Amino acid sequence: MKRLLITICGRAGSKGFKNKNLKTFCGLPLVYYTLSAAQLFIQSRPDLTVDICLNTDSQLLADLVAKKYPEVVYLPRPEALGGDTVPKMAVFHDCLNRMEERAGQKYDAVMDLDITSPLRTAQDIANAVALKEEREDLDLVFSVTEARRNPYFNMVRDCGDHVEKVIESPYTARQQAPAIYDLNASIYVFRRDFLAGNTSGILWEGKIGVSTMMDTGILDIDSEEDFALMEVIADHLYRNYPAFAQVQENVRR
Repeated sequence: MKRLLITICGRAGSKGFKNKNLKTFCGLPLVYYTLSAAQLFIQSRPDLTVDICLNTDSQLLADLVAKKYPEVVYLPRPEALGGDTVPKMAVFHDCLNRMEERAGQKYDAVMDLDITSPLRTAQDIANAVALKEEREDLDLVFSVTEARRNPYFNMVRDCGDHVEKVIESPYTARQQAPAIYDLNASIYVFRRDFLAGNTSGILWEGKIGVSTMMDTGILDIDSEEDFALMEVIADHLYRNYPAFAQVQENVRR
């Protein structure tokens, strides 16, 4: 891999959690944590040519990013890509097409970093990229956390008048069951040609690998309560884990 495009995508507004992309997290703009981790990763890989773009229909978000990270290319999101039902793959395509036209050449890979995952370290990004570089057969690497529940062992499904195990199995201990992961939507690293050629928007059409992140570092932020809990977790991680603290300190510089 020689050329990498990093995409940061955020819509204006949010039905589930109003204006979540513009929130202040632990005293700093939420989006800055994602950009800080990306910046630290880029500094660790001088062998790569990396461009970062922000695809958004929020001028407020664009102004916020430009204030501290002027190197990020602002791509105003077309109105056709601003709806609630627009698949994110379509936004990735828009980023790739416009950035390649701007650069005059193709990228080798595209990595998306979600704004609402502030507790992501530079090493998390490096791990996902390294796996993609090691495995040329993979179309996509995305980040996961180890699941706290396992459908082979300690999860059940509703069968009307009773419940049954989700997957019938002989396992008597969780450690015996196959490893299960939760997708956390924090990091996606696409092989360029797989992304460009994907017209269905379905990730599972490709061969996928996973990069594991710390399970307490990621929550789905869909409400004010989720956001408040994430800040509590963040305070603990920033005080006790240097890799997380490094991202916050880099924002403060």
